[in-house]
Amino acid sequence: MNIGIDMMGGDFAPIQAIKGVMKYLSANTANTTLFCFGDQIIINELLAEYSVSTARIHVIDAPEVIGMQEHPTKALKEKPQSSIAVGFQMLVAGKIDAFLSAGNTGAMLVGSMYSIKTINGVLRPAIASFIPKLNGGTGILLDVGLNADCKPEYLNQFAVLGSLYAKHINGTENPSVGLLNVGEEEGKGNLLALATYPLLKENNRINFVGNVEGRDLFLDKADVIVCEGFTGNVILKMAESIFEIAEKRKIKDEYLDSFQYENYGGSPVLGVAKPVIIGHGISQAKAFYNMILLAEKMVASNICAEMVKSFTSGN
Repeated sequence: MNIGIDMMGGDFAPIQAIKGVMKYLSANTANTTLFCFGDQIIINELLAEYSVSTARIHVIDAPEVIGMQEHPTKALKEKPQSSIAVGFQMLVAGKIDAFLSAGNTGAMLVGSMYSIKTINGVLRPAIASFIPKLNGGTGILLDVGLNADCKPEYLNQFAVLGSLYAKHINGTENPSVGLLNVGEEEGKGNLLALATYPLLKENNRINFVGNVEGRDLFLDKADVIVCEGFTGNVILKMAESIFEIAEKRKIKDEYLDSFQYENYGGSPVLGVAKPVIIGHGISQAKAFYNMILLAEKMVASNICAEMVKSFTSGN
């Protein structure tokens, strides 16, 4: 298995990416090779400085860097030797099986949609986020930022993508799906929710359990919750703030600790042909480590092929 890592993306790159690789290599004996994209001189110097064994590492020279504030499409076009661009080139060529980055989110999304392409039949891919449940389980919320405005058909497909992910990655058999809404009743909600509800209700590829309210997000009401990206991103940022507030107030609680984003590594882009994981811009070693583990799990489970099969068969 070959996992590609953007070593130059993120506020603390490349040192934290190096430390994440170190943590992974020290904890795992899996037959996985890490392809590290970045300035070859800088990366090799850091590997030597931290005495990192290079037996399972290939450093691929990518001297250009796409900044966090750069326009994604323009940057990918004008910086073909950037760590993100080279990573996608190798993903398309099949030289790596998955690609992860904590760099420019827009560039990662553009690369996902226009380099490796959306799965045939998928109208719009989505970014999924993990939601810690009070009972210790993990739910999935999508979309959390890629599609600020959605059509009902998009949310209907998000439910299928999220269900497949919950089954094959989280190990949840027959995952339940809820539609985020302002009330439990079928007739509640805005125009989008009202139009989406009957589509989910009639969708025989999912286990739809009805509307889910904001107060149900962290309970065991649904394994997969769908919404448009605007609302999903607001919820994601709010969840991150819960951990930050608890940390600032020195509150030690096992459940509140589960809101630490580094525990999950990054967010997968669902609906594209190969595994792509987007990390937080402030990712540190633990986050990179967990992104690598998630990438391994996505490749091993063949999740993208399962999604292709689902949208090809329509069953």
